[in-house]
Amino acid sequence: MRRLLPHPLLSLFLALLWLLLVNQLSAGHVVLGGLLGWLIPFSTSAFWLEPVRIRHPLTLLHYFGILILDIVHGSFQVAYLILRGPARLRPVFVEVPLALETPLAISLLANTISLTPGTVSALLSGDRRTLIVHALDTDDGDALVRKIKQRYEAPLKKIFEEGNDRC
Repeated sequence: MRRLLPHPLLSLFLALLWLLLVNQLSAGHVVLGGLLGWLIPFSTSAFWLEPVRIRHPLTLLHYFGILILDIVHGSFQVAYLILRGPARLRPVFVEVPLALETPLAISLLANTISLTPGTVSALLSGDRRTLIVHALDTDDGDALVRKIKQRYEAPLKKIFEEGNDRC
């Protein structure tokens, strides 16, 4: 079964993502979404080094909810900063020490930071222990690092690296 459906959760996610992108619920789009959801993981399974284990699925749902709220909030905040004028911006680079160890979790953290308006992941150190992040406007870099670690890194560690192996 694993050969035919190598990543079932990814398949489901891709099918649902397709339906959200086309914004239509018709039989043709459901079939196409299912086909894409199966074909993409099937054709890329040779590139996956290790199976993805989601140890806390409810934490993952909560994480996505927080991410969506932060994207919406950040969009309004960046719009306000732009309207206020560039002279008042306080850009800064911060170093975020990483507790994450798996490449997938580190990648998701870097992508999450880049998806939230106002911050961008700029560089991952060669030893994968530090992530350099650029913030468009902040007066307290340490508070930004704490926010990233508490709001994004801690849930990702729980989802992908800690806990039981039942899920």
